[in-house]
Amino acid sequence: MKMVLSQRQREELNQAIADYLGSSGYSESLDVFRKEADVSTENEKKVSGLLEKKWTSVIRLQKKVMELEAKLSEAEKEVIEGAPTKAKRSPGEWIPRPPEKFSLTGHRASITRVAFHPIFGLMVSSSEDATIKIWDFETGEYERTLKGHTDSVQDVAFDAQGKLLVSCSADLSIKLWDFQQSYECVKTMHGHDHNVSSVAFVPAGDYVISASRDKTIKMWEVATGYCVKTYSGHREWVRMVRVHLDGSIFASCSNDHSIRIWQTSTKDCKAELRDHDHTVECIAWAPDISTTAINEGTGVDNKKGHHQGPFLASGSRDKTIKIWDVSVGVCLFTLNGHDNWVRGLSFHPGGKYLISASDDKTIRVWDLRNKRCMKTLYAHQHFCTSIDFHKTHPYVISGSVDQTVKVWECR
Repeated sequence: MKMVLSQRQREELNQAIADYLGSSGYSESLDVFRKEADVSTENEKKVSGLLEKKWTSVIRLQKKVMELEAKLSEAEKEVIEGAPTKAKRSPGEWIPRPPEKFSLTGHRASITRVAFHPIFGLMVSSSEDATIKIWDFETGEYERTLKGHTDSVQDVAFDAQGKLLVSCSADLSIKLWDFQQSYECVKTMHGHDHNVSSVAFVPAGDYVISASRDKTIKMWEVATGYCVKTYSGHREWVRMVRVHLDGSIFASCSNDHSIRIWQTSTKDCKAELRDHDHTVECIAWAPDISTTAINEGTGVDNKKGHHQGPFLASGSRDKTIKIWDVSVGVCLFTLNGHDNWVRGLSFHPGGKYLISASDDKTIRVWDLRNKRCMKTLYAHQHFCTSIDFHKTHPYVISGSVDQTVKVWECR
């Protein structure tokens, strides 16, 4: 077999072999080898220990090559499954794919909430560092910081046009921010006696609903900043409040393990949903387009006919996600898979999937029809606290205790 080494490489190798034989005490072999290979003695210091070094680095590189090959095949699989051309998937089937498109840093404490702007290519993140940051999710660029709260900002929400942003904080206040020109705080609302954990606009945009650790939910008039209603019934900290698309009802969830459905106009509690064994951290209303998938998911267990909804998803510290038919107050099915608290939920705009964020550091994509987890993204270095799915663009954002906001592309 023809040697592929150059003259210089051959000489270097011979010297390294001579050095190895010498340092290992094979003196007879060394003498024979020196004669046969015509190795001079002057360069031996230069190649001292070279053979062993090369030998160990080859093994190390082999291991590295195997690791990279495994990663590459995983990435190739991801590209094949994820590329819309391969499986001819419609946008209604696109799901977030690793790795993240951007990992955004700047906050100095845990991220508490992430939310897309309804119209512009912007998103906001709120944090325990008392600030709200605005980012461009398509370029990953930081835009600006909104300062005014004096303690952890717990939740943020846009009105339907994205002209106003509402935020709430552990400083007991709720703030309205002009999101068209000035980005100034235009109103501050006081009335809760404890940490304000969640805020949401009523779809018409003229009222804001807030939930607090003081066990109450309040409704505020945007034009005046006055509190016009207080909803009482939860026995513990109210964690989240989310208004149904038509504005006539809203849902709240609490440390008392329950979810309540309220009539927006009358302060009446329409239903109390109980099936979780621990604090209910998050809730999300299913879009109308999810009705078919949810009914198919239910149909396996009962043949009672078609559920009309509205449907609500809830995530709890009991590690489960439950899907509810609010009109009849029943839990239709439970999604099991997370290994820790479920902290955030968002429905896929196509209606077939639900995505969740958890303290197990993952984001999971759930197939509602088959009631199974179809993808797990190992998303963050620490607890995932919040997630949002863009209604019209193929993007998902997530926030974490690791102080990063990540942008995920769907395909």
